[in-house]
Amino acid sequence: MAETAAGKKLIRVDVSSDTICPWCLVGKRNLDKAIAASTDRFDFEIRWHPFFLNPSAPKEGMNKLQFYKDKFGPQLDGVVARMTEVFRGLGLNYNLSGLTGNTLDSHRLIYYAGKQGSDKQHNLVEELFLGYFTQAKYIGDREFLLECAQKVGLEGAAEFLDDPNNGLQEVMEELNNYSSNINGVPYYVLNGKVKLSGGQPPEAFLRAFEAAAN
Repeated sequence: MAETAAGKKLIRVDVSSDTICPWCLVGKRNLDKAIAASTDRFDFEIRWHPFFLNPSAPKEGMNKLQFYKDKFGPQLDGVVARMTEVFRGLGLNYNLSGLTGNTLDSHRLIYYAGKQGSDKQHNLVEELFLGYFTQAKYIGDREFLLECAQKVGLEGAAEFLDDPNNGLQEVMEELNNYSSNINGVPYYVLNGKVKLSGGQPPEAFLRAFEAAAN
């Protein structure tokens, strides 16, 4: 078990996630709560890795509400009511308007942010989630991606995104290394040994920290 300069045990959390997965935002918020309650004992390094819920989704986007109607059919009202309630518990408004679509560029940007630091990457993921789920921003829109990058102080984002090959190989490698053997997200691996899936409550993360530290 690695220790930091402060003598705390280091917990690395590898998160497989897609930027259009609402439970990934829920899990992130609860992970953040658990981390905030544990900083006196542990230091953390969070790394975000790609997953594609809908890899064939069009880059130009499609109506989000219609997509969910086609996916869930008569169950949609119950799904929306549940997500609305969960989001309200986080102090957020769940917004089903706008577009959904291909998330590749968002994952390329997340990879790029990770090159400038895990904290910057973690903050970028938060901005992407908030924009998509609460403000009806389109996850494939370049201007929205750059807006998020600017908010977290990411340098060189426009130049990076301009070349569609930038980060493409790395995203595919991470997809293979971290997400090829899982069926859904969010999925968490702590210190390479403790595994969790789904929008876990803070208490579950706290227990996982203890297990990962031993």
